[in-house]
Parts: sequence; structure tokens; C-alpha cells
Amino acid sequence: MIRDITIGQYYQGESLIHKLDPRMKVVGVLVYLISLFCFRYVIGFLVAGLFFALVLKLSKVPFRYVIKGLKPILFLLLFTAALNLLWTPGETIWRFGILNLTKEGIYKCVFMALRLILLIIGSSLLTLTTTPNQLTDAMEHLLGPLKRFGAPVHEVAMMMSIALRFIPILLEETDKIMKAQMSRGADFESGNLMHRLHNMIPLLVPLFVSATRRANELAYAMDARCYNGGAGRTKMKPLKYHSRDYKGYGVLAVYLVLLVVVTRVVAI
Repeated sequence: MIRDITIGQYYQGESLIHKLDPRMKVVGVLVYLISLFCFRYVIGFLVAGLFFALVLKLSKVPFRYVIKGLKPILFLLLFTAALNLLWTPGETIWRFGILNLTKEGIYKCVFMALRLILLIIGSSLLTLTTTPNQLTDAMEHLLGPLKRFGAPVHEVAMMMSIALRFIPILLEETDKIMKAQMSRGADFESGNLMHRLHNMIPLLVPLFVSATRRANELAYAMDARCYNGGAGRTKMKPLKYHSRDYKGYGVLAVYLVLLVVVTRVVAI
């Protein structure tokens, strides 16, 4: 389960999506995620799904690698789908006690499940094709106008970069601790919810100690290198737009126009 988490991990590649400017990818993902909340018909998910399939094909990231990132949220996905399926008022198809299956519930269940799936895999594709350093530079550039209002843009971008960089490290550390505890007789799979939570204590304590130690070491390393924020700092690899990035914005605009047209036609 731990190794199935793909958010924050980078998939090495030389595809067109990997080579795009990180600012274009961040804007594209934000627009894509927002677009998932801007239509009320399932046909909109067909357009969004086809667009994601095109981007995934161009990224050359294996489909199985992206889909396995859904395993950690499978319980949340099923729980949300069940709530919408059995407790949505409308035209009743089947009833048993407080459980009420309706046509509107089925529609809303499918609607919410598709939205959650596209949200997760759309977000994970950004980190799979963009390194933490590139994401930091992109966020710092995009949030640059906030510097006029005194916002610590560089520090915020740096914290996001460190968080993303340490996700795979903490996942690997968690996996090692779990295996070490299981070799000593710990059981993380059987029992009820409270029993499992109690068994997680031998895992959480050493993980918290390890994370604190790593954070302390990182702070000492930054202090030893006289790190003092973003004032006056330059970039070894400054971001620069190329023709492929402008074409990417064009494809994104075509997607939005197609989404609006399709949903409007269905609404008529």
C-alpha cells in the first residue's frame, strides 16, 4: 500500500510533457482540475477523460503506474460513492430500512467517483513529469506578483519543494519500519479499526522521530550554507518559454472550448 502512493514521486522520462515548461504544466493542471467542477453532465467527464488520455500518452508514463496511485484512496472513493448512492433523495428503485437506492443516487455516485478519480490522477501526473526543483521555480514565478504585498513567495515555494522531495523518502522509511515491526510480530492488517490504530503506534513513533531528525539535519545544512531566503538569488537554470509551451496553452484552450460546447449541446 505504501509503495502505491505516486503523488510526489518523479518518473524519469524524455517525453514532450517532461520537456514542457513547469509553469505551463502547473497552470494546465490547475485549469484541468477547476474544469472538473464546471459541468453537470457525465459527458463532460468523457471529454476530460479523453484529454487526460492524450496527455498521458504524450507523457509516456505507464497507465498502470498512474492508476496504482488510486489504491491508497480506494476506501475514501468507495465510501463517498456509497453515501451518494444510498442516501440521495429522488425516484426510489430499491429501499431497505434507511437505505434508499434512487436513480439520482446512481447518477450522483458515478459523477462523484469519476470526478475524484480524475482529480487524483490529474494531480499525480504533474509530479510524475516534473521534478521538485522545477515545481519550486514554477510556483515562485507564478506567485511572484504577491511579493508586492509582502508575501514570502520564495519561502512558500521552498517549503512546497521540500515537502514534495521528502514524500518518497518518508514513504520508503515507513515501508522499512513496517517490515521491521512485522518481523518482530507486529500486526497491521487484522483486527477492528481501534485495534489497527493501536498497532500503528509502534510505526508512528519511530517515523515521527526519523522525520524530526531529517528536518533538523536539513536546517543545519541550510544554515551552514548561509541560506537567507530568495533575496538576490539567481537561477542556475532560468525558466524560459519555448514554442512547444505556447502550443500547450493552445491545446488547453481547445480543450476548454470543446468542453463548453459539448456540455452546452447536451444541456439543450
